[in-house]
Amino acid sequence: MAHLTWDDLQFFLAVAREGQLSRAARQLQTSHVTVSRRIDRLESALKLRLFERNPRGYELTSTGRRLVETAERMENEADRLLVDLTGDIGAQRGVLRVAVPEGFASFFSKNLLPEFQTRFPNIALELITLPQIMSLSRREADLSVTLDPTKATPYHSEKIVDYALHIYGARSYLERNAPITRREDLLEHPFAGYIEEMIFARGLDYLGEVHPKIRPVFKSSSIFNQLAATRAGLYLCVLPHYVARHYTDLVPVLHDEVTILRNYWLTCHRDVRPIPRERAVMEFIKSAMRARRGELLPEGH
Repeated sequence: MAHLTWDDLQFFLAVAREGQLSRAARQLQTSHVTVSRRIDRLESALKLRLFERNPRGYELTSTGRRLVETAERMENEADRLLVDLTGDIGAQRGVLRVAVPEGFASFFSKNLLPEFQTRFPNIALELITLPQIMSLSRREADLSVTLDPTKATPYHSEKIVDYALHIYGARSYLERNAPITRREDLLEHPFAGYIEEMIFARGLDYLGEVHPKIRPVFKSSSIFNQLAATRAGLYLCVLPHYVARHYTDLVPVLHDEVTILRNYWLTCHRDVRPIPRERAVMEFIKSAMRARRGELLPEGH
């Protein structure tokens, strides 16, 4: 009779989800040699082939796919038992990679990270600020924060919170240039904005909402580069309220007339959603961000 342990199945699930030994090893906080040896041992014990090895990595066989369903049920029960016994969701552990927009990452690190570390002391968080190159389908990220909900069937999106953006200019810029009293006046001023072909989400393409004729003269894929150029008194720029509110040298332009609303969405692969650790982190992000609505939206919204 084959000797099968839950420890073996944890290695199996990590490789099944990550598709590569190196990523599974990072998730398990061990070496890829150890992961390879454990998978070989498991297949030998079961006398079954669970993975096909190829240059792209490890792909599940039909037998492996059947075992995933059983192993995930065991994982859910093991996690639930641990939380029931300890009463502590912080018992969740491992590496968690989250792909997020640059502005969201900054807000998270300043406001949510201390609470996250207290709540999940055993989770090693990897925050990736290049979500356009991360693939949930290839499991390069466990969770993703996006500006648009996904419509693809293998994925699940939940709305987190709304946030507002306004036009801003440096006080020094506005004092030495013609006053701006209506949208048409904006055409006489240079703008900073995103590089069009590098806009990875429709939600970032907002200058057209301000005025369809505005064309940025300075472009950057980084919102913080745009912020720096604006604070230097060179351009006007559309910035999130939660970013600009910290800089007293920035002044909102046409504040009562131009307000752009956007949303943050939390997206994951449907296979990830039932996992207790990911589910707990998703609930934390949603509740913590919603509790800070006042910092994301100006008074009156």
